Amino acid sequence: MATFTTRDDVQIYFKDWGPRDGAPVVFSHGWPLSSDSWESQMFFLASHGYRVIAHDRRGHGRSSQPWDGNDMDHYADDLAQLLEHLDIRGAALFGFSTGGGEVARYIGRHGTARVAKAGLISAVPPLMLKTDANPGGLPLEVFDGLRAGSIKDRSQLYRDIASGPFFGFNREGAAPSQGMIDSFWMQGMWGGHKNTYDSIAAFSATDFTEDLKKFDVPTLIVHGDDDQIVPIDAAGRASAKLVKNSKLIVYPGAPHGLTDTHKDKLNQDLLDFLKS
Repeated sequence: MATFTTRDDVQIYFKDWGPRDGAPVVFSHGWPLSSDSWESQMFFLASHGYRVIAHDRRGHGRSSQPWDGNDMDHYADDLAQLLEHLDIRGAALFGFSTGGGEVARYIGRHGTARVAKAGLISAVPPLMLKTDANPGGLPLEVFDGLRAGSIKDRSQLYRDIASGPFFGFNREGAAPSQGMIDSFWMQGMWGGHKNTYDSIAAFSATDFTEDLKKFDVPTLIVHGDDDQIVPIDAAGRASAKLVKNSKLIVYPGAPHGLTDTHKDKLNQDLLDFLKS
């Protein structure tokens, strides 16, 4: 397995596909998943000549499971060290859901010296949690419920999320894919119990407003308008107002997990953005 070790002694697994001389595209995944959740986009773009790279976030997938450091600052610093380890320059950084927060915090902490473009896909920024300053966010009880479900039976929690709102399989007329459900569950169960538990706070309560204001590269924002996990108004549409030189594409009727449910459209939109 391809891995590197961070400065705080965490082993990070990563994939590095496609031609080594291709333009680099780097993917950050969602919760509680792994780099495997990006495989459709990675296969497609690598087949079009891009060098595609994705890592398993600390505590997720095949990376090691540190007890501490399961927060956005560490996630962003791990991403920075991955780019340094591979000496990646001129990269397009795409983040899905929690990974969108990771990309935002990376730019906020490390700038865009190694970055040419960015993408926020069904992403959590600017802030998921409802506060006085963010009345459109989700109430704390939603995330407390995820934490309680994780403690009670996280295996069942992941099955419930995947078979319900994540892919929109709870909508009338939906045709659930058992393969998508099983893949989500499997990726989630690979993650560490403490790591995925702590990550709920990381993706829900971190405010990325100031990070988004530091974006100075072309940015693609993609969001489904039937996203039941990260509602579009407080996320994609709000981010588009904060990020200079951004383009928002709304997928009508699309759920949160559109990297799978709408993969053909997303693949083409990413390719068009990279070529633009």
